[in-house]
Amino acid sequence: MELKDILSLPELEGKLLNNAQTQGFVTSMASAPHTLPPEEWLPFLWGGEEVAPFTSGEQLEDYAQAVITLWNQYRPALLDGEWQWPEGCGLDEEEIVTQETKDFCEGVLQGWQLARDDWETLMPENSEDNALLGGVLLSLSMLYDPETSIATLQAQGIEGLEQFNEIYAAMPVMLCGITQKGAVLAEQQ
Repeated sequence: MELKDILSLPELEGKLLNNAQTQGFVTSMASAPHTLPPEEWLPFLWGGEEVAPFTSGEQLEDYAQAVITLWNQYRPALLDGEWQWPEGCGLDEEEIVTQETKDFCEGVLQGWQLARDDWETLMPENSEDNALLGGVLLSLSMLYDPETSIATLQAQGIEGLEQFNEIYAAMPVMLCGITQKGAVLAEQQ
């Protein structure tokens, strides 16, 4: 069973991160400098509750397998510089970015919280690497909440819409780059 099929089951509605949020969260886990075992982060996909919301062990197993399959696709793609936005993510003329893009970025930012200590240890404050990490996180935040970002930019006298096209287009390179840098720094530890 595919992830989107599992997420569309009526009994699981509202109990798990949606498809784009899940893809973002898994991307965050796949980009982490130190690989975290899935049992440490899978529960965050259902809000960190101790009891999973599934109706059977088989359903949980199918879900976990679908998520791990995603991780197994994303990790090598990030390390090889080949990761691309998931289907449904994109720019939107009226909303700046699609809801899927916002959800994806939300998932990445949520997942980043779990690996935050690892990132901050490898890329300490006031380091060049920390500035790189900060740029990626700022870009994700801007795509997650473009309305606030545009208002902030306009308050500083900057027309912000073209920035979103550039940020969106650069995000695959940024995520691959930060993953590769994190992996190198983790190896050097």
